[in-house]
Amino acid sequence: MSRLLLCTDLDRTLIPNGAQPESPGARETFQRLVQRDDVQLAYVSGRHRELIEQAIADYDLPEPDFVIADVGSTLYQVEAGGWRRRDEWDERIAPDWGELSREGLAQLLQVFGDLRLQEDSKQNLHKLSFYVDLTADTSALQAQMQRLLAEHGVKANLIWSVDEAAHIGLLDVLPASANKLHAIEFLMQQQGYGRLDTVFAGDSGNDLDVLKSDVPAVLVANASPELKQQVKHIHKASLCTAQGGFLGMNGNYSAGIIEGAAYHWPEIEAWLLETN
Repeated sequence: MSRLLLCTDLDRTLIPNGAQPESPGARETFQRLVQRDDVQLAYVSGRHRELIEQAIADYDLPEPDFVIADVGSTLYQVEAGGWRRRDEWDERIAPDWGELSREGLAQLLQVFGDLRLQEDSKQNLHKLSFYVDLTADTSALQAQMQRLLAEHGVKANLIWSVDEAAHIGLLDVLPASANKLHAIEFLMQQQGYGRLDTVFAGDSGNDLDVLKSDVPAVLVANASPELKQQVKHIHKASLCTAQGGFLGMNGNYSAGIIEGAAYHWPEIEAWLLETN
């Protein structure tokens, strides 16, 4: 029996917290899928650990086997005794920041008036997070930040996103090698998964690196219009854009993940068609 690794973003991918409707019964079908002995589940999220645990409780999500949190800057293995942080990942990404700690980076970047530090609970060992007003010129800001960081020997990955509910910009400073794609590839390597054994599901801009890579992926039907436009130019046979219709579901959220899993894994498609 082949082993399969299903990686999924949370907000507006598995979690139905967008504007579009969720297919009735889709999360229950997803639950049965990831309970298969040959499937391991990894959550890949910008959320920190506490917010991921809250989402699992609030939305009755299945317990994962692995969690890539903080936009790829932390990796956990979920075991019977609790969550175990994978220090090997911290050691892999730490050199990108040179001699500077997160606090040292915050002090260096305080020259930029558009940046406001987020709460302590949203910071992590290798994640420095700011709020940015949506009226700011974020392209120019990020370019200026990268120049200053490079002058101090810091290799950084700047991740821009928008909290639509709060109407505020979010800017994360990570080690250059810390992102969802590299964390997934590290997990695959550590657990012995190949490309054909792995599927990633996402919906938004911070999933684009994975969607563009050679990791088989699915874009759920409720993804942002901007991202759908961007992926139109990706000539990649291993990218499934969920359309709806599979098992009579609409392709949004977990229904899209299921559609993508069936697209990439014929044995899963056969099992889903037989058991639904």
